[in-house]
Amino acid sequence: MWIVKLALRRPYTFVAAAILIAVLGGIAVSRMPTDVLPDINIPVVSAIWQYRGLSADEMEKRITTFSERSFTTTVNDIEHIESQSLTGLGVIKVFFHPGTPVEAAVAQMTAISQTVTRQMPPGATPPMILRFNASSVPILQLVSVTK
Repeated sequence: MWIVKLALRRPYTFVAAAILIAVLGGIAVSRMPTDVLPDINIPVVSAIWQYRGLSADEMEKRITTFSERSFTTTVNDIEHIESQSLTGLGVIKVFFHPGTPVEAAVAQMTAISQTVTRQMPPGATPPMILRFNASSVPILQLVSVTK
């Protein structure tokens, strides 16, 4: 209540303060950098192993776990690893600390994957190593269902 009484006693002070806020706000808005599609750098790399015919349990035991262990011992700056094993498919997401050079991490993961492939079941191929990019993730998915 005291601020209302002060404003009634000194109206010019509050008008000057309001003008000052408006002018400084306009200057701040005009100088603020904006981008429609900002560059979002998320240090995440995925390794996708494919081996047709293996159950999800066998995929986990023979390929996913073995690959995870090799990544943790040879790739630098790993924050944590998440993996999912499906029938014939193993997806390993490697999360790195902020500021990690992702290109170097991709090179390390590719090199160790080539080496580990020799110890996999016969016929195993090296995984697809994909860098996660926020701009490549769909924000909307449209599905048409016809009968």
